[in-house]
Amino acid sequence: MKKKIFLITLSLFLITGCGKIPKLKNGEEAVVTFKNGDKISANEVYNTMKKDYSLDATLSLIDQKILEKEFKKDVKDAEKYAEDTIKSMKESYGSDDKLLEAIRMYTGFSNIDAYKNFLYINYLQNKAAEQYAKDLVSNNSIENYYKDIYFGDVSIDHILITSSVKSGATDEEKKAAEKEAKAKAEEVIKKLDEAKKNKKDIKEEFAKLAKEYSKDDKTKNDGGKLGYINLNQLGSNYDELINAAIKLKDGEYSSKVITTDLGYHVILKEGQKKKASLEDVKDTIRETLAQSTLSSDAQINAKAMKHYRDEYGVSIIDSDIKKEYEAYIKDATTKEENTNK
Repeated sequence: MKKKIFLITLSLFLITGCGKIPKLKNGEEAVVTFKNGDKISANEVYNTMKKDYSLDATLSLIDQKILEKEFKKDVKDAEKYAEDTIKSMKESYGSDDKLLEAIRMYTGFSNIDAYKNFLYINYLQNKAAEQYAKDLVSNNSIENYYKDIYFGDVSIDHILITSSVKSGATDEEKKAAEKEAKAKAEEVIKKLDEAKKNKKDIKEEFAKLAKEYSKDDKTKNDGGKLGYINLNQLGSNYDELINAAIKLKDGEYSSKVITTDLGYHVILKEGQKKKASLEDVKDTIRETLAQSTLSSDAQINAKAMKHYRDEYGVSIIDSDIKKEYEAYIKDATTKEENTNK
C-alpha cells in the first residue's frame, strides 16, 4: 500500500492557503479558476483525494504517530535508511530529475520527499512486524524447537561454484553453463577423494581447492570458512549446507554436490559445538521462529499494524474511511486463509 501522505499536506495547503483566495457563491474557497468564470472548490479537490487516497494517507499518518512512539529507538535508523536509499538512487539515476521521473513511473509518488517518507515509515513498519512476530512465539513452541530441532553450532568450510553466462544467453546456453558448474563441483569432490586415498590432510587440500575453485570471494582465500553457524543465521541457502553438515562427522566432506539458489557447493565439516542450554539460546530460538513467521506469512505487516493500532485505541471517525479500512483488514485475512488452504 503506497502511503501518499503528501496528498494530505497538499489538501491542507489548498484549503487553508496563505493569501487572498477567490470564493464561490456558496462561500467555498476556490483553488482553480478559469477565464470564463468557472471555479474548482477546495471541497471538490478534497473529496476527490478522499475518494482515491483517503485510506493510504490516513494510515500513513496514524502509523507514523504510533511507530515513532513505539519504536522511538529506531527512528534515527529509519531516517538514515530513507536518506541513504534516496542518495543511492540519485547516484544510480544520475540526477534528481531522472530519479523523480523513475519514482513517478514506478511508485506512483509525485515527488522525492513523499517517496522518502514512505521509505521511512516502511522501515518502522518492518520493525513493528518483527516485534509482533517475536511476541507471537510462545514458550511452548520454543521448548519444542529446542527439543526436536535445535543443535549446537556447526563449523563449516565451503567451496561455491557458480555458472557463468553472458547477458541475453539462450536457455540452452544457461543449461550448458549450469552443467559445467556442477561438473566443476564434482571435480572438486573427486580431488578430495584422491587426497583422502593418498592419506593427505583433507583440511589443507580443501583450503587449496577453495582458493582455486570457489567463487565466494569473502571466504575462498581463508579455506572457505563460514565459521560456527546455525539455522537462519546466513539465510535459507546456507541452511541447506548446515542440514547437510550435521549429518557428517568432524573432518568429513560432502560426497555429493549440494545445490542451492547460490550455485553448487562442496562442504567440509570442521566441528560442532555442544548443544547449549535452553536458557542460553531461548532468545535465539525466538528470533528463528519469528523469522520463519515473517517469511511465511505474507500478511504479517498488515496484522502487526492492526495490532498496534488496536493497542493504541485508534478509532477512525469518518464513516467512509472506516468502512474502507475494515474492508482492507478483512481482505488481508481472507488472502491469508486462501493461501493456507
